[in-house]
Amino acid sequence: GSQSLKTFCITWIMVCIALCGVLLCQLLLRNRDQSTVIERSNNSLDMIEMSGFICGYISCVFYLGSRFPQLYKNFRRRSTEGTSYLLFALAMMGNCTYGTSLVLKMPAAESSRALYFLHHLPWLIGSFGVLFLDIFVS
Repeated sequence: GSQSLKTFCITWIMVCIALCGVLLCQLLLRNRDQSTVIERSNNSLDMIEMSGFICGYISCVFYLGSRFPQLYKNFRRRSTEGTSYLLFALAMMGNCTYGTSLVLKMPAAESSRALYFLHHLPWLIGSFGVLFLDIFVS
């Protein structure tokens, strides 16, 4: 119980610090090399964009995973006693408006929609997935 939670939290903090360090190094290298910009295809991802994409999926996993302990606790106790409904209501409204804003920002050009959707997929899954799980919590 407590020891595994402590180990998980320490591991999570170390992963976040490592990701921040990698992103900082990439930003510094990118700024240094801006004078020698290499032309690239619009469909390819550079290292910083790929890092952001990976961070988005990691965020999505943590964000979705954050609801399962509450769901498990409610299921085990067969009660929602002690749950802050205002917290979940505000989180649900925030996730709904965030996910909707991503969908509404979708480009008008049909050819750009698939790429936009792919680039924003982790955040769409995170916002609408947690919204779905919050319905079960509440």
